Amino acid sequence: MPYKYPRDLPLRVRTKLPEHAQHIYVEAFNHAVEEYKDPVKRRGSNKTKDSPEVVAHKVAWSAVKKKYQKENGTGGWVEK
Repeated sequence: MPYKYPRDLPLRVRTKLPEHAQHIYVEAFNHAVEEYKDPVKRRGSNKTKDSPEVVAHKVAWSAVKKKYQKENGTGGWVEK
């Protein structure tokens, strides 16, 4: 299920990420859902078990981690 706005993201994502990172997450997630709906395109040993949504969340977190990192001590996400 694609997300239209950051406010549509799961609470666990919205509360952890700053607004800009949420936009990155939405864009990456939506692209990945479409890209990996075919099980053949999914990598790894779990490609038949992981749904496109699970794979899309992994891709979205990876996209966020390219520009943001967890801050030591607080656990909040800050731009690199």
